[in-house]
Amino acid sequence: MLCGLSYCPISVKYLTQPSLKMVRGNTLSGASPPSIFVGRYGYPKVKLYPSTPPIHGDTSPYEDPKEWMNIPLEKFLSMRLSMIRGGVDVEVGQAVDPSRLFHEIQLMALSEKSVEVEMVLERNISDRDVILDEHTPPMGPSAPVKRFTADYSAPGLHMEKVYGDTDLKAMDAMIYLYSNGQDVSKISKILSVGAVGQKNSRKVVPTRWSITAVDKNLSDHMVEVVKDFRQIDKFIAFVRETPGNLFMAVLTPSNWIYEWGESWFPGSTWNQWGEEAYVEIDDEGYYGRTEYPGIGGCYYSTRLATAEKFTSMRRSGGAITWREIYPGFNLPVGVWYVRENMRALFNSEPVEFDTLDMALEYISRFMKVPLAKWTAKSNVVKTLKYNNLDRFFKI
Repeated sequence: MLCGLSYCPISVKYLTQPSLKMVRGNTLSGASPPSIFVGRYGYPKVKLYPSTPPIHGDTSPYEDPKEWMNIPLEKFLSMRLSMIRGGVDVEVGQAVDPSRLFHEIQLMALSEKSVEVEMVLERNISDRDVILDEHTPPMGPSAPVKRFTADYSAPGLHMEKVYGDTDLKAMDAMIYLYSNGQDVSKISKILSVGAVGQKNSRKVVPTRWSITAVDKNLSDHMVEVVKDFRQIDKFIAFVRETPGNLFMAVLTPSNWIYEWGESWFPGSTWNQWGEEAYVEIDDEGYYGRTEYPGIGGCYYSTRLATAEKFTSMRRSGGAITWREIYPGFNLPVGVWYVRENMRALFNSEPVEFDTLDMALEYISRFMKVPLAKWTAKSNVVKTLKYNNLDRFFKI
């Protein structure tokens, strides 16, 4: 770790190479978790990538964000970068009437357990063709598919229902699956392959978009439910420290008001060459927002974690949620990292305060960015402290 990174790239390469060497020429066999990635370039013509590590058995941890939280970053990266992708060209509208190959990939996505697959690729893979993106988990190299076969497992009762019900809207399918215990990562996967929604409206959705769509639509639904609960009566502060990151939240005794902020230090992913840490915040009031937040998909992944917390408490309120990212954390791993860390943050022991100033002073003890720099950018802090408080607080 003398390089100052929060992971060791030498270890990642060392751990990944044995898996990649198991691929013989252009033929790949393994157990897919299952895993499918959909690219967005060339939309409405896109690449559909069924993927698998070149190993057999139960590979579900390769596609489970809850498992990723409990392993070192090096091991997570080596797992994900050994996921070899076979590329298939599709039109997004083909989900209405899929080809045989496309249909097989849909069934793979719906499968409840790991799926044994074999792919013959049009060329040998190159370990340089990998995906590192701030929205999606890392993925290994790819090559076009020449032949694909899979031994599917049962999709599970709830998956089978939403796939077979061609009168059910995609939004209602998401809510149904989530309410019946399906995690957002699985829901976004079947949305991306066009396996839910009304028959003539089904479309392939690039993975980057499907992840945010699920986070946004589920949190929209949950926030509306939460608004009818009784408000909390204290300011509740949470802090979570992880390698290279600090996550913070203050739940407020007010009507729904929300913000997500990030501060990237020089030497971190989105501030490689800057001279000082900068702060960026997006927010919404009681009725939400109409424009996509400039801060990106983490806004909605955190919003979902926040709505889940209020739902579990059966209380309503507002939320200030911030994250500091320190030098060395310079590899994008996907919005799952923020969602799962915020879920863990909200499951930790909070500290309660009578005033907003007291709550902010508490979380500032853990910060490296001065509190004043955060509050200067925070519309929620300004609103709660200075603007017509009667609109936000119970009288």
